[in-house]
Amino acid sequence: MSITIPVSRAAPALKRATEGQWERLDNVLIVASIALLAIGLVMVTSASISVAERNLSSPFYYAQRQAVFIVIGLVCAWLVYQIRLVHWEKSGMALLGFSLFLLILVLLPGVGKEVNGSTRWIPLGVFNLQVSEAVKLFLIIYVAGYLVRHGETVRTSMWGFIKPMLMVGLAALLLLLEPDFGATVVIIGTVLGMMYLGGVRFIQFILFLGLFGVAAYLLVVSSPYRLERLTSFMNPWADPFDTGFQLTQSLIAIGTGGWFGTGLGGSVQKLFYLPESHTDFLFAVLSEELGFIGVCTVIALYTVLFYRSTRIALHAEKCGNRFAAYIAYGIGIWLAMQAVINMGVNMGMLPTKGLTLPLMSYGGSSLIISCMAIGLLLRIHYECAVFDKQAVTGKGGKRSGQTRKRKRRARA
Repeated sequence: MSITIPVSRAAPALKRATEGQWERLDNVLIVASIALLAIGLVMVTSASISVAERNLSSPFYYAQRQAVFIVIGLVCAWLVYQIRLVHWEKSGMALLGFSLFLLILVLLPGVGKEVNGSTRWIPLGVFNLQVSEAVKLFLIIYVAGYLVRHGETVRTSMWGFIKPMLMVGLAALLLLLEPDFGATVVIIGTVLGMMYLGGVRFIQFILFLGLFGVAAYLLVVSSPYRLERLTSFMNPWADPFDTGFQLTQSLIAIGTGGWFGTGLGGSVQKLFYLPESHTDFLFAVLSEELGFIGVCTVIALYTVLFYRSTRIALHAEKCGNRFAAYIAYGIGIWLAMQAVINMGVNMGMLPTKGLTLPLMSYGGSSLIISCMAIGLLLRIHYECAVFDKQAVTGKGGKRSGQTRKRKRRARA
């Protein structure tokens, strides 16, 4: 049994606890995130240089924009880090409403921008906002708040489980209208993971997972576009110059890399053979140029990212802050799942989904929102560190009786 200590109860103390803020950062998480950003910038530069030269007469066009997106992302991460969790907890319903508003707005004629048959972006002048990226983070915050407010109902009642899934299902339906099947899979998978960790009964979890699997299968077979992707994934070499072209070129790139790769800038497949080489298929170019060693390095960095997310979540649970714990779990599941799916697609293990590699692939929306998620993880780590410090009081470093009782309840 664990006792939840509401975020708002610690708010006055957190407001005063500003000294030494930067000393309570999760350095391992920061190093892993910066490393992924740096490797991503280098690989985007390498993968896009020939395409940018041919199409835009500016070889570093995408690299320069990616650098700008990284700076904006870091600024946004810093701003998120400054916001107390109590404000995120209070904004859960508003963020859900804003998510649905964005998903409807992008579908309106004249508002959403269509690329390759999908309407997923809202033009903002400087860059195009991919709505699904913001929705991922906002829904995680909403579900985390719901699990705190209705945790007992979720664990004991079917309706407590179905209610938030209806809201998430509505968002998923709007995403499928774009269409964006990949983002739908990531969002549903992340929310289901959070609900399971929130204590939903196993039979309910399996039942909904089965229903989602059946619905996903029906969606695939009912759409010629999705069915073509599925069949080309199963046997890309059957039509290597049409439906299987992208995947076969990706597999050639990965197979060419060997142990140590062809060297930075030495990829052949990026030279007009592999489509979307700086976005969805950046991992294939990385595999070709940096080889098995580079692939293992990237996988290790994502593993560290997921590990630190779960450690931060467990720390938040010990502090009694279940809202923060659910957010940390959700972010960890989201980033890890999206990275695994992207790499699986590049290696021919999963059908093409159109998902970016978090913190690495070219794209302002994905990169900025991912940085904001990292900033939120750092904030959770900071507030837990503040809680730990305030649990040790005053004179002689002895804990007060009230604090000892609160720590025992949090560990119970």
